[in-house]
Amino acid sequence: MSDLTVRVTSDPISAAALRPLVAIAKAGAIVTFEGTVRDHHLGRVVRYLEYEAYAPMVERQLRRLAQELLAQEDITRIAVAHRFGRLEIGEVSVAMAVSSAHRAAAFRACEQLIDRLKTSVPIWKKEFGEAGAHWIEGPDAISSATDQPE
Repeated sequence: MSDLTVRVTSDPISAAALRPLVAIAKAGAIVTFEGTVRDHHLGRVVRYLEYEAYAPMVERQLRRLAQELLAQEDITRIAVAHRFGRLEIGEVSVAMAVSSAHRAAAFRACEQLIDRLKTSVPIWKKEFGEAGAHWIEGPDAISSATDQPE
């Protein structure tokens, strides 16, 4: 089994499905994370999201980020998955699992992976809600000036 699994898919994902991919006898810790679609953003109601991605490029970038983390400390395995397409409120958009000999390294690697994914992986998110449709640019960005009504 590989030390690294990367998936970009329109199918549902979960951290629970990734957990077995990182479980290994020498790992004393497994940290998982799921990012879910919430019903609000910047004070606006959100009805659903649409993610766009060029899967081969996203997979390459996720693999590069994860390989950098695998080279650190005592990380043993990483599995990460990201959805694209239409996602409803409560659905998982990104899931990851990181294993290591000790919990501190696994927590750090998981946090670094999601932070770096949000700033450097080419995945585009469009938010649909009562105020219309808005492209979201970056982790803390306000919607673009090209807002359109639904």
